[in-house]
Amino acid sequence: MIRDFTDEEARRALRLKWGLAAADEIPAWVAEMDYRVAEPITEALTAAVADGVTGYPPLDVDGDLARSYAGFAERHYGQHVDPAQVLPVVDVTAGMRFVVDVLSEQAPVVMPVPAYAPQLDIAAITGRRRVDLVVDPDAERAELDLDRLDRLLADGARTLLLTQPHNPWGRVFTRAELEGVRDVVLRHGARVVSDEIHAPLVLPGASHVSYLDVEGTGDHAVALVSASKAFNIPGLRCAQVVTADPATRDRLLDVPLARNDSWSSLGVVASVAAYSEGDAWLAALVQRLDEQRALLRRLLAEHLPAARMRPLEATYLAWLDLRAYGHDQPAQVMRERGRVWLEEGATYHSGLTGHARLNLATSPQRLTLIVRRMATGLGA
Repeated sequence: MIRDFTDEEARRALRLKWGLAAADEIPAWVAEMDYRVAEPITEALTAAVADGVTGYPPLDVDGDLARSYAGFAERHYGQHVDPAQVLPVVDVTAGMRFVVDVLSEQAPVVMPVPAYAPQLDIAAITGRRRVDLVVDPDAERAELDLDRLDRLLADGARTLLLTQPHNPWGRVFTRAELEGVRDVVLRHGARVVSDEIHAPLVLPGASHVSYLDVEGTGDHAVALVSASKAFNIPGLRCAQVVTADPATRDRLLDVPLARNDSWSSLGVVASVAAYSEGDAWLAALVQRLDEQRALLRRLLAEHLPAARMRPLEATYLAWLDLRAYGHDQPAQVMRERGRVWLEEGATYHSGLTGHARLNLATSPQRLTLIVRRMATGLGA
């Protein structure tokens, strides 16, 4: 079911990831997959365009989009979601900005770092100060420092921006870890905004638990979800805010429409098809990504044995510690000398040296060439 793009096809389809790369470069940076879109989505979009579905989206809350997501969450996570508690937004990052703007106190925002780069600016653009919850780059398995979180909240922070599964760590937080977060947050009367966009991409060996599925979180948290990452449709501009408390939902609904960027009608069509008819394709994708994860481990052991790959429990984004090769900006060096384009670690944590993020959602042959070029670039 997973059909790889050729290089020529990828350059036509993935205008950012491949379109910005030079002809002799292999891009493995931005979070897009080198795979064709699932057929149920393509068929639904083709029919919708033929029908002229290019106008404004419906503004209903308890509609096809909400019901299809509720069914998806039940099947994949065993999570009961009330469709009446699902609100559409344009994308997860804009949804995070919207939620913080409407729900959060005018107080500092805690951001675990490294973090997805666009979200590093959420606090500032909503008029708040960001305080960082830094993960030790030498830790074998990235964990949230709950004592540090407790101190930050005690000092006045009132919102935690939680990304789980995490990008770029690839971590899936366990229920016990999330319960620990809940206990600290409740102690200080704070709020959690949980970005769960990568939840469908949890790999074998781990299981996703929504923060909202942890007891005692409904009145202080929301989750942000989307089909965009798992089904390779970010350009269609559609995500969802999931709430578990009617009062929270009503606060988000009772604001001027201009505060919530409009989502796309075609994004709704694609998302409904993904959530309702995409299970078989998603299962094949997770199997492919699991195989790519194992292949990457073998390739690194062979070609870059001093590299440290953090345990990849979800996503198709591997977080690599390359400090042993002596370059502060390894992605820049690998691009210049190896003609392979990864994302610099400092993008996700300002001042962090020697790290890079690699997108492994490509063909086995291309991943093999990527790692060989990385080794050439780093002089391994």
